[in-house]
Amino acid sequence: MMRIVRALAWSAIVAIVLLAIAGGGLYCVSQRRLDRTWHITAHALSVPADSLAVDRGRHLATAIARCADCHRADFGGGPYIDAPLRGRLHAANLTRGKGGIGGQYSDLDWERAIRHGVKPDGSALLFMPSVAFQHLGDEDTAALIAYLKTLPPVDREPAANSVGPIARALLVHGDLALLPAEAIDHAAAHASPVPMSASAEYGRYLARIGGCEGCHGPGHYSEEDFFRALREGKRPDGTPLDSLMPYRFTRQMTDDEIRALFLYLKTVKRRR
Repeated sequence: MMRIVRALAWSAIVAIVLLAIAGGGLYCVSQRRLDRTWHITAHALSVPADSLAVDRGRHLATAIARCADCHRADFGGGPYIDAPLRGRLHAANLTRGKGGIGGQYSDLDWERAIRHGVKPDGSALLFMPSVAFQHLGDEDTAALIAYLKTLPPVDREPAANSVGPIARALLVHGDLALLPAEAIDHAAAHASPVPMSASAEYGRYLARIGGCEGCHGPGHYSEEDFFRALREGKRPDGTPLDSLMPYRFTRQMTDDEIRALFLYLKTVKRRR
């Protein structure tokens, strides 16, 4: 009997040691990726200050890029993941208020953060949707920056980010897009200007910068159904869409934008 007990005890000890070694390896690999820095030459932009550019930037931030989804309606930031095993992640305060980055970022810093997912010190932003925003054209990027520079100050100090063991495991396994800077070709040329119109070409542009490309196939919706989905969050039969569908933002899109997006999605091959 004692032999069995000792064998079980040793088995438990070995299992604990192996788990500790695996956990330590996971931490080291994930931390090395989290600590990586990028040396990116930001793309110089001519950031306007006129009301038309600021209005365009406001529309991009609210209806298309949906910045308020993470940074809150006042753009003062706050927690969007708060679970110790997954992590505690906080969206930045984008304003010039206390704790905000608005008064610290240059135009080049903004461009680097938006289209490359990288902070001024070269470290990676976490969960920043730069994989979508890398497709923003220069004019729209400049307009977005112009708007962000006009945000009213919000005093809100950010808490420190921490990445938990589950998020680290998913990152190492390739199942979590925690570091978008890793997925971007930072040397690639930026998108050419796309004329704003109710066209499939402009719809493709909106789908890419809005982060919806690759999620939706052509579907069976009519144009009327599609408008209802993006404006009211309802299916053709009137039932509500999944709460993940960001219709509270897409309902602010113009008719031409929704029509352009619809025309583009009609060209996308059905996923099997």
